[in-house]
Amino acid sequence: MTSTTAAGRPHLEEHDVDANFQRTSPPRVEDGARISDVDSVIHAQGAWRDDELHMAPVSGLVTAEILAHEPRPDLRLARLSFEILGTLHYGPLTITTRTVRPGRTIELVESTLEAQGRAALVARAWRLVTSDTADRAVENEPALAPVAHCAHYPEMGQRWPGGYIRSLDIRVAPDHAPGHGRCWMTSGVDMIAGEPTTDLVKLMGMVDTANGVAPVLPNGPGGYGYANVDLQVHLYREPVGGWLGLATTSHLGPDGIGLTSAALHDEQGPFGRSEQIQTVRKVPAAGA
Repeated sequence: MTSTTAAGRPHLEEHDVDANFQRTSPPRVEDGARISDVDSVIHAQGAWRDDELHMAPVSGLVTAEILAHEPRPDLRLARLSFEILGTLHYGPLTITTRTVRPGRTIELVESTLEAQGRAALVARAWRLVTSDTADRAVENEPALAPVAHCAHYPEMGQRWPGGYIRSLDIRVAPDHAPGHGRCWMTSGVDMIAGEPTTDLVKLMGMVDTANGVAPVLPNGPGGYGYANVDLQVHLYREPVGGWLGLATTSHLGPDGIGLTSAALHDEQGPFGRSEQIQTVRKVPAAGA
């Protein structure tokens, strides 16, 4: 279980739930919308503040809800757009998912996550009809060093606090460097307690980590904060397996706005791309 400190902040106990979230009631359908109530588990805890959630498992949770809403085997999830509207508070959450643009070959689904009674995130997902183009498939991303050729990366946990980062196994390639991330990651916890986690949900639940694997600026007091306000993911192939590969490139403009772009890989090769726009701000040194 997860308990809180005297200040009301969650911390890890020995017998914690082995998942990012747990349901507090079965999903229900109201006026065509799927509504789910869940509670946060320590493995979803954020890195900027310990009473917030990390965007990565939140996006995995919302992806799972989108996939569960009126599924159609002839359509595939092709794009996910997450807009962060406010604080992703650690604690109870409500996710409401509905189809906003039904169609025979193209469909748009929207999911809203509420925390502490307010909409904190809105996601939109395009689902597209599939067809057989296997004999014409092409990819133009450079290869990423295989997991077996990469080294364990404990520095990630030293750089970033929080239960989510602690839940990851991260490996870095020899050419991993600030602004030029080359790494693999996996997690041993489920997205929702007691429910199977599909490969797609597992990997989408880690993509937002791209923002912090190889930043161009130091983080924390005396350094900088560079939280992203969105996450855009395009999938030209459905990923498989439990390892997510990130080939990231980070940029910083002259007026406090940054961008992290990533080519996304599974162990079969590249399968998509992600983008995160960031608000970059100086963080006062401790005691300043």
